[in-house]
Amino acid sequence: MNTLTQDYTSGEFFDELIATGGQPRVAARALFEHLDALDAADLEERRQAVNAAIMTMGITFTVYSEAGNIDRAWPFDIIPRVMSKKEWMRIEAGLKQRLTALNLFINDLYNEQRVVKDGVFPIEVLAGSKNFRAQCQGMTPRFGVWAHVCGTDLVRDGDGTVYVLEDNLRVPSGVSYMLENRELMKRLFPELFHSSSILPVDDYPARLYDTLAALSPRKGTRPVVVVLTPGIFNSAYFEHSYLAQKMGAVLVEGSDLVVRKDDCVYMKTISGLRRVDVIYRRIDDDFLDPEAFRPDSALGVKGLMRAWRAGNVGIANAPGAGVADDKVVYAFIPKVIKYYLDQDPIIPNVPSYLCMYEDEKDYVLANLDKLVVKPANESGGYGMLIGPRATPEERAQFAELIQANPRNYMAQPTLALSTAPTLIDDHLEPRHLDLRPFILQSDQLYCTTGGLTRVAMKAGSLIVNSSQGGGAKDTWIVDVEE
Repeated sequence: MNTLTQDYTSGEFFDELIATGGQPRVAARALFEHLDALDAADLEERRQAVNAAIMTMGITFTVYSEAGNIDRAWPFDIIPRVMSKKEWMRIEAGLKQRLTALNLFINDLYNEQRVVKDGVFPIEVLAGSKNFRAQCQGMTPRFGVWAHVCGTDLVRDGDGTVYVLEDNLRVPSGVSYMLENRELMKRLFPELFHSSSILPVDDYPARLYDTLAALSPRKGTRPVVVVLTPGIFNSAYFEHSYLAQKMGAVLVEGSDLVVRKDDCVYMKTISGLRRVDVIYRRIDDDFLDPEAFRPDSALGVKGLMRAWRAGNVGIANAPGAGVADDKVVYAFIPKVIKYYLDQDPIIPNVPSYLCMYEDEKDYVLANLDKLVVKPANESGGYGMLIGPRATPEERAQFAELIQANPRNYMAQPTLALSTAPTLIDDHLEPRHLDLRPFILQSDQLYCTTGGLTRVAMKAGSLIVNSSQGGGAKDTWIVDVEE
């Protein structure tokens, strides 16, 4: 191998590309053979070309800060994450199993609540849920599906086991970056895509459209599908506009829509009002309808919940789907899978401790220096404590928060997250990463081939979120004989 690959050492962690002994894993062999033919100058030239393409294509994300909202170019690493098709098939089956159970669970919670009556899911957890929407009780959306788009975060531990870290069911984001990452890599390494069996991801917009179109209340006509965005200042606005364009849908803001006396949703156009059949909403529940939720919301559409409950419009994800998007609820999902499907989970949860239980709370408080503590409803890596890297003062502060509101906190062991080679300056270094595949459900189930690999660009960091210094890699699922 050349100096670039020969000098790489994965350290003490499971490495996605390099096996024990320093040899590339079977699925990554073609990639590393190709890298052998390149020197650091070649890679730097390609990296500069990718960075220029990112700027030209306007691939950005927004960081919220005290100094104001800052648009930044998408941080992208040109060394892809590689997995074999054989391993991916098992992961895909596990993701489909999980979303199927989650949707049965959500539908049950808003209707008969059998899972509570049968003692599988504690009533006190449901009572303490910030995302349970009383306005949705008694409602069953088309196909019984509430979470039509799910972004499930996966991690791999030091022994190679893949775990579900969390489910994102409210307004999961990141799929546009997965698609753009692939386009960038095709420009960067066209010869590898020609010679290797790298499975495609570019069918996602069509699959998303089909998932949404199936929710239309009007059959026999081409449905009018819109993407509802909070507007240009939202951190994911690039994705909203990107997906609308790729699907051939209309990008709208709340002020572009109106609900009339017939409880149907209409879009304002230069030709007059046009009925809307399906809304892919990228607005949180609280702001979706000022008539049903926050009355001060200027982002939503007054009367939207009336139209949805009347069956006159499909909404994805459905209001209230976030009841299962809770880090405390997460701990019960293996039981939920068993309860509804009579199956053991294909992909396990990370072992978890719930502070609502006295004995588990005592364990967490006694081991804050060893655990990761998470609040129930935060996202983006905010509001959490990484115990081994926290100061005594930070751990003491979290102890007070846990004591004050035990239901709001859960803890997990600090996993030895897997790493992958990442181009740092002119050499490769291991960086921790996770993976967010996207799963779709309406009348069919679909899972992306791979997903968005997020990587912590800082040495030793476990925080992969782009808003906190993380970056991304393309994810290659390779059909290769093992």
